[in-house]
Amino acid sequence: MTKDSGRPISRPSAGSARSLLAVVVGGMIGTGLRLALDLAIPHADDAFPVSTLVINVAGAFALGLLVGRYWPTARDWVKAGLGPGLLGSFTTYSAFAVSLVALASADEWMLGVGYLAATVVLGFGAAWAGLRVGTPGATVIDEVSE
Repeated sequence: MTKDSGRPISRPSAGSARSLLAVVVGGMIGTGLRLALDLAIPHADDAFPVSTLVINVAGAFALGLLVGRYWPTARDWVKAGLGPGLLGSFTTYSAFAVSLVALASADEWMLGVGYLAATVVLGFGAAWAGLRVGTPGATVIDEVSE
């Protein structure tokens, strides 16, 4: 089959179907884990969103670790299931944004700024540490001492 342009129409491959299924399954697991932690560490709208911060920082570390350790040799469907699927649903920008809006709506501006700073600094730090720990032959201690 060809399009009007003469180029063949690409059909989804078995690999892309496997990747989609991996994202769906990973997403269900990540969403369940996120809900469990949100319920275990509840917070009011005008309080510091500890659960969202913990979830996002832990997810950043986990993704850094996986990328450093397994991404070079992992199959595409495994990357899709663990990255966008499991960790993409476990960590969410929308929960981060909603927490910031809730703090601002409650006139907790300083708490919101602290939460924003903590999320960015700790998130990047956790991703960096995960990547360093996950990269064979590299350690966090070696990087810090250089």
